Amino acid sequence: MEKYGLKRIDWYIIKQFLGTYIFAILVIISISVVFDINEKIDKFLKPEVSLKEIVFDYYMNFIPYFANLFSPLFTFIAVIFFTSRLADKSEIIAMLASGMSFRRLMLPYGVSAVIIALATFVLNAFIIPPANITRIDFQNKYIRNKAVDYARNVQLEVEPGIIAYFDRYDDKSRMGYRFSLEHFDEKQLVSRLTAAQIKYDTLYQWTVIDYMIRDFDGMREHISSGSRKDTTLTIIPSDFLISVNDCETMTTPQLATYINRQKKRGIGNIQTFEIEYHKRYAAIMAAFILTSIGASLSSRKIKGGMGLNIGIGMGLSFSYILFTTVTSTFAVNGYVSPMIASWIPNILYTFIAIYLYQKAPR
Repeated sequence: MEKYGLKRIDWYIIKQFLGTYIFAILVIISISVVFDINEKIDKFLKPEVSLKEIVFDYYMNFIPYFANLFSPLFTFIAVIFFTSRLADKSEIIAMLASGMSFRRLMLPYGVSAVIIALATFVLNAFIIPPANITRIDFQNKYIRNKAVDYARNVQLEVEPGIIAYFDRYDDKSRMGYRFSLEHFDEKQLVSRLTAAQIKYDTLYQWTVIDYMIRDFDGMREHISSGSRKDTTLTIIPSDFLISVNDCETMTTPQLATYINRQKKRGIGNIQTFEIEYHKRYAAIMAAFILTSIGASLSSRKIKGGMGLNIGIGMGLSFSYILFTTVTSTFAVNGYVSPMIASWIPNILYTFIAIYLYQKAPR
């Protein structure tokens, strides 16, 4: 019966795995930074953009974001590269010939995958989102402004039975126009406030301008009006001014709270947030699946050398990323649910992993 405690050979494989993983990140990130600088050099040369902002506000937050975004790719490349090198030197043959089973050989790979998966999740869930706020602010200010500061025909549920409507809202002036607030009691309209304008002040504090309130009591109606009135509404502009990058600035608990709150309010344009939420958990399984595929694929010594294994591995890794992008697009367009879209690539590649594991050398 094989013992599954970590031995010297296991630590050797773990060091090779993680060392190659970090090396792959450094190489690819270095290339990406060079290309990114080349693409944005005209923006960086503007007098108002300081070197400190470029380095610390943008690239110090861009590098961890990009590295974590493509962590499955780096994991796959690392496994393919160093395992092919071990197989090319006949080290794996020696391990198997000594009585070690392939299942036992996968133990250090599994430990390494656990380390990468946990690091990826912690970064994704808690560390990178706050850093993304600074990075995205820099992009919006100096490169390309993707922030949403205008909306039309906004309708949402403020609280159970209370529906707010903006004909339009301009975040630059913090002004909404043709505003209404309707209060229902068991589907019966009991009160309706209309205002020519409404101004956002601070958290949940609004001021209605040129307003009229109609209170209904059976067949009777009471009307009151005024020029200005301060009121409290449990909504803020970011609840309906939804930018494509907003989901990247939220920690996982914040993302879950935001999704639940928006669903209760009847706001349906949150597929991007749901995809981001589920992808953060799917990335945990991706580390194990791609590690298994990479180890099974490259552990056999073949005539083509490790170049062929690396080529096949690169093809599979890029197809995984492409498949993830395609399924996310389907979810955004409403063809599949965000959860299914996030997990379909993992499900498909799990079958590939099982097949390659069964074909691996014993």
